[in-house]
Amino acid sequence: MSGRRLAVGLGALAVLLAACGGPTAQRTTEQVTQPTVRTAPTAPAQPGTLLLTDFGGDTVTFVDPAAGPTGSVRVGTAPWGVALGADGRAWVATAEGVAVVDTRERRLLALVPYRTATGPVTTGEYRGGGMGIALSPDGRRVFVGVNVPGRPGVLEVLDAAEQRVTDGVPVGRRPFDVLVSPDGREVYAVGHDSFDVTAVPVDGLRPRRLEVAPYGTAGGLGSWLKPHYAEVRYDGRLLLPFEGERLAVLDPATGAVTVERMTADTHQHGTALTPDGTLLVVGTGPIGAEDHGPSLTVRSPGGAERLVPLEGPHEDVTVSRDGRTAYVTGGFSRPGGWDGITVVDLATGRAERLAAGRLPLGAVVL
Repeated sequence: MSGRRLAVGLGALAVLLAACGGPTAQRTTEQVTQPTVRTAPTAPAQPGTLLLTDFGGDTVTFVDPAAGPTGSVRVGTAPWGVALGADGRAWVATAEGVAVVDTRERRLLALVPYRTATGPVTTGEYRGGGMGIALSPDGRRVFVGVNVPGRPGVLEVLDAAEQRVTDGVPVGRRPFDVLVSPDGREVYAVGHDSFDVTAVPVDGLRPRRLEVAPYGTAGGLGSWLKPHYAEVRYDGRLLLPFEGERLAVLDPATGAVTVERMTADTHQHGTALTPDGTLLVVGTGPIGAEDHGPSLTVRSPGGAERLVPLEGPHEDVTVSRDGRTAYVTGGFSRPGGWDGITVVDLATGRAERLAAGRLPLGAVVL
């Protein structure tokens, strides 16, 4: 472990004050509504079209990866995560509520308000409202992690048919990501500021906290070394990357965490799994003088890694249906993002930037 892992210097402290880590981050050595008028063409999206959430605006944008943006729909302030149903409806977590979008007709069907009080509608990394979002395998329920500034978050459960909130469950602070187990029996909310994953059984909704802190919890809210996004592996274990150095593998049944080595050596956010089990992880860029630049980690199921350099910060990643192409969003939840995506050929590592959206954060392939 390099010397920069022990503490953040005074020169970096000013950067930390405005960053996702908070004001006192340091490294440790511990091992361990009503529809709006649509602005897009009425022609249905073609297979392979991307849907991006415009965190820097109030829209979602449709993108042809070969040709660029083809239209947008207003959904609500600062949209974050997005989940796509088999019926073509997209569920978008915004600062105002969960937007329901008909992706075939390209129109807003509803904006479902949160049951949880989140304060004034704002923008930026710390804004209140929905963050991670996921659908049950049968498409009947929607699960959204709601950030309550300065307080623990809430996992709200929506009835997809009735488009209304039915339940709320306490979870960790700033639920960046929400996932569902392969069998649909549990939901997982990744608590960024509480170093944890909250596991919530769908039957009974009784939450249990599972700490995930391979560097320890020193620094508290000010630490950089916290979980962001995750993937559920074929065996039900959760994969959570940290700093391009450690991959925390969480067994939600026992709460046990094992740690595997990673090689990107950069702050990391978004994740995706390809159909063959390859893990993709977005490296956002350095937080210390010795960190490496932005990258996309391509990690085989056996643990071998390739790194694809990226130009500028990025936030999240999704993958084409055939598993050959990754789409990396440039919006970034912190300041410094850009209006576009990077398209990566996973076989060759070739990366091309494509202008699209307004600080796009989340993405799905239609």
